[in-house]
Amino acid sequence: MGNSREDLLIIHNYIKNVILKSLLNSKTDKLPISMKALFWLIRQAKVVFENDEMLISINPPVNICGDIHGQFPDLLSIFNKLGYPSRNNRFLFLGDYVDRGKQSIEVICLLFCYKIMFHRDVFLLRGNHETADVSRMYGFYDECKRRGSIKLWKCFVDTFNVMPVAATVGLPNLDPLMLCMHGGISPHLTDYNDIKNIKRPTDIPDSGILCDLLWADPETDGPQFLKGWHPNDRGVSYVFCRDVLSQFLKTNGLELIVRGHQVVEDGYEFYGNRQLVTIFSAPRYCGEFDNKAGIMTVFENLKCTFTIFD
Repeated sequence: MGNSREDLLIIHNYIKNVILKSLLNSKTDKLPISMKALFWLIRQAKVVFENDEMLISINPPVNICGDIHGQFPDLLSIFNKLGYPSRNNRFLFLGDYVDRGKQSIEVICLLFCYKIMFHRDVFLLRGNHETADVSRMYGFYDECKRRGSIKLWKCFVDTFNVMPVAATVGLPNLDPLMLCMHGGISPHLTDYNDIKNIKRPTDIPDSGILCDLLWADPETDGPQFLKGWHPNDRGVSYVFCRDVLSQFLKTNGLELIVRGHQVVEDGYEFYGNRQLVTIFSAPRYCGEFDNKAGIMTVFENLKCTFTIFD
C-alpha cells in the first residue's frame, strides 16, 4: 500500500479509535467526523483501491452484499446479524452504496474504513451510482453539498473512478466458479479476464464492457424462448437472455453470475436455471417497496446460504 508498517498502524488506530466510533454513533444530520478527516479517509481509500486489480480474485468464505443506497441503519443491521468485517469475517459488496437513502456519506465512509483496515478481506465493487453523472442526479451530490461541500463530492468521485468493477470467487489454485459484478455480462466480453485490461481512473462510458458490467440486466419479463441481447428499458446497456448467459458461463468455465442492481422482493432471486443470482441488501427500499434484504454467504466448500431480513 506504499506505507511503512508503523504508518499503517497509525492509520488503523486512527480509523478504529476516532473515525469508526464517530460513524457508528452517527444519528444526526451533522457530519459525524470533520471535513479534514473525511478528505483524508477518502484519499486513503483511493490508494487502497489503486492497489486492487480491476478484477479481484477472492477465496471463500465470504459474505456477498448487494445494493445499500444510503440506508445506513440497514447496513449496521447486516453487520449486527453477520458480524462486523474482520480478517475472519470477509465481505464483498456489489456496488451502489450512495444515492436514494439519507446517509450515503455514513455508508460509504464506514465501508471505506473497513476496506482500509482489512484490504485483503473487504472488497468493494463499483456500482452504476458510483459515478459523477448518476450520483449528481439521485441524491449524493445534494447530500455532500448540504452536509459538507461540492469539493467533498468531487473527492468521492475521484475515488469512485479507481474502484474495481468485478470479482471472481473460487478455491485457491483452481479456476473460479463465480463471477460477481454490479450489473451484468456484456456482448463485448468473451473472456472475463479481459476485465483486467480496463484502464483507470475512468468514468463510465455510454457503451462497452465497462458500461455493461455496471448497467446490464437479465431479461426477466420476456417469454422463455427469447434469445440474445436486447435494448435495456433503462436507456443504457442491454438485457441479456438465458442463451447468452449460458454460453458465457460455458465459455469461461463458470457456474454462476452474482450481481445486484435490481430490487428483488425476497432479497435474492435466481434466474436462468440458477445460473445467475441477483442480491439486493436494502430492505424496504426508499420506503416505497416491501422488499427484504438478502446477503449470500459462500463457504469454503463453495456451498451457499442466504440470510434474509426485513
